[in-house]
Amino acid sequence: MTRALLSAILILLMTGCANVKPWERGELADDVMKWDLDPLKSSLDSHIYFSKEGSSGGGKAAGGGCGCN
Repeated sequence: MTRALLSAILILLMTGCANVKPWERGELADDVMKWDLDPLKSSLDSHIYFSKEGSSGGGKAAGGGCGCN
């Protein structure tokens, strides 16, 4: 039982490492791979969120909660 569990953990740890070839980096840097495709919409959404929350903890927007910077 422990040998099988140890083998499974070892296999999972070995599959986590990946070497990216220089010619593959262009595909990974494509716009499709971004978390948010529209940076302006993301910035406005985070500004509205932090303005409504009344604090700016770790986000890009700064303000006092009233919405005015």
